[in-house]
Amino acid sequence: MPSVVSKQYSDDVSLLVLLLDTNPLFWSTTSITFSQFLSHVLAFLNAVLGLNQLNQVVVIATGYSSCDYIYDSSLTSNHGNLESNGTGMPALFGSLLKKLEDFVTKDEELSREEVSEDRIPSCLLSGSLSMALCYIQRVFRSGHLHPQPRILCLQGSPDGPEQYVAVMNSIFSAQRLMVPIDSCYIGVQNSAFLQQASYITGGVHHTPKQLDGLFQYLTTIFATDLHSRSFVQLPKPIGVDFRASCFCHKKTIDMGYICSVCLSIFCEHHKKCSTCGSVFGQSKLDDASSVSDKKRKAPST
Repeated sequence: MPSVVSKQYSDDVSLLVLLLDTNPLFWSTTSITFSQFLSHVLAFLNAVLGLNQLNQVVVIATGYSSCDYIYDSSLTSNHGNLESNGTGMPALFGSLLKKLEDFVTKDEELSREEVSEDRIPSCLLSGSLSMALCYIQRVFRSGHLHPQPRILCLQGSPDGPEQYVAVMNSIFSAQRLMVPIDSCYIGVQNSAFLQQASYITGGVHHTPKQLDGLFQYLTTIFATDLHSRSFVQLPKPIGVDFRASCFCHKKTIDMGYICSVCLSIFCEHHKKCSTCGSVFGQSKLDDASSVSDKKRKAPST
């Protein structure tokens, strides 16, 4: 059976899976409106498709309570139709805008029911990453030549500590598949999840300073295909935040206790591991270990 690498195009053909943050709780507090943000994103997608006629784009909407596929260029019959549809957007994104509108409406209804004061208003990053990897895995197993896949996270919502395990499992899965995760964070505080995702998988992480020029950031940094990245100078990771979230209270911590059996992390001392059931003794628990400095594998769930 041929390997995954042998079935890829040898040139600069790309499969870009874009994770689009549509969290209504985030966009209600930003200086840039969602429609302005979307105009930059659609122009960027149009540029990616125009770089190579074999390029493919998949868009996954990441809301507060749900996520869903809203666009797949390989399923669009009018892939080559770039004429305007009267709204100022290319006609090929007509289905994207319609599905996105329906998705945002449903997610807003769900967010009103599930929103609570205790929960951080984060988007469902773990779900959209899982969906992106499932799509890429399906492409790998299709049996014919396929573009080189990569994931781009466009996020502004803060990290949700309760998603730590699921997000890290997705990151390590992408690393095994040799799929880089690029990330562009447009929120106020940087994202530790996205920093770790890009660092571990060999992707690019960047935080734009001027959101008015978002299209320029996207095209000059994230439109670069994997084949061409060795010839250009892209932003390097500086000060990656490797802090983890504890499994007991879902809080981001600097120091904690680590189970030596399953590598679960706790902010307080426990007599028994809530993940694997191991009874903690003197040899079972790493007392006050530095979570950020300790190399860990993906915890099995």
